[in-house]
Amino acid sequence: MAGGSEREDKVSLELTEEIIQSMEVGLAFRDYSGRISSLDFHKAYSYVVTASDDESIRLYDVSTATCLKTINSKKYGVDLVCFTSHPTTVIYSSKNGWDESLRLLSLNDNKYLRYFKGHHDRVVSLSLCSRKDCFISGSLDRTVLLWDQRAEKCQGLLRVQGRPATAYDDQGLVFAIAFGGYIRMFDARMYEKGPFEIFSVGGDMSDANVIKFSNDGRLMLLTTTGGHIHVLDSFRGTLLSTYNVKPVSSNSTLEASFSPEGMFVISGSGDGSVYAWSVRSGKEVTSWKSTENEPPVIKWAPGNLMFATGSSELSFWIPDLSKLGSYVGRK
Repeated sequence: MAGGSEREDKVSLELTEEIIQSMEVGLAFRDYSGRISSLDFHKAYSYVVTASDDESIRLYDVSTATCLKTINSKKYGVDLVCFTSHPTTVIYSSKNGWDESLRLLSLNDNKYLRYFKGHHDRVVSLSLCSRKDCFISGSLDRTVLLWDQRAEKCQGLLRVQGRPATAYDDQGLVFAIAFGGYIRMFDARMYEKGPFEIFSVGGDMSDANVIKFSNDGRLMLLTTTGGHIHVLDSFRGTLLSTYNVKPVSSNSTLEASFSPEGMFVISGSGDGSVYAWSVRSGKEVTSWKSTENEPPVIKWAPGNLMFATGSSELSFWIPDLSKLGSYVGRK
């Protein structure tokens, strides 16, 4: 596992289809009393944070397989959660409906450091810029707000015509907003001028769920409620492939994630299954069936041969090296 301050530079074994096909749940935390609605890996520390419908935020150390902290948010509920650059500070959105603000929370002492007020409906997208203290949020109120973590008022507002999905690229120079069958690309320094590119996702008009950039910024993926995962060239906007899974209900989110070097995509599905796809061939590599019937949240761990899924439990998936002839006997 990645240590205290290691960066997400190298995966120790090169990720192959054979390794992905061998992956299985190596560790699971089953003590949740509600579905996990969001999970995030810290970029530099081996920490994971989860948000759950049981109104808890939990912090885990993956390297020691321990839950370090459970914080309850009974008053506000909790929906989406993201790490800031600080390993024990998170931003999260509330769920209870009477208060749509975002909160900056110190997990060390369970203190709110800041409230971010501006949305008037549920926040459905939250993306932090890894290079600066800024973030963007998209809401069912059809606005995307731009924030600075140090200020309570939003720094910018963009109106959209639909449910927005938002993402910063890793450099923090560009952000993308998806809705209504298109991805709009903005220069983070001149977003007021409007998008500098608009990319089509091949006529898929179902609601945008999640948009993400690959670590090197060359690719983007967009998931939609129609059960489609689109992979695009983020410079040209070319649609490279579309993977299809079971559609999801309007109150669920179909999530997908790039592997660290961007060669594979893992995704949930409306029937609870997990799929892996090859970006190069566009073909399915493998799938894992589930007894659940809602899509899991899913994230690949930075720089590791591991991904996590969150449903009624939190599961960490790792290769079973005993299944891999070429790796047996290696240290």
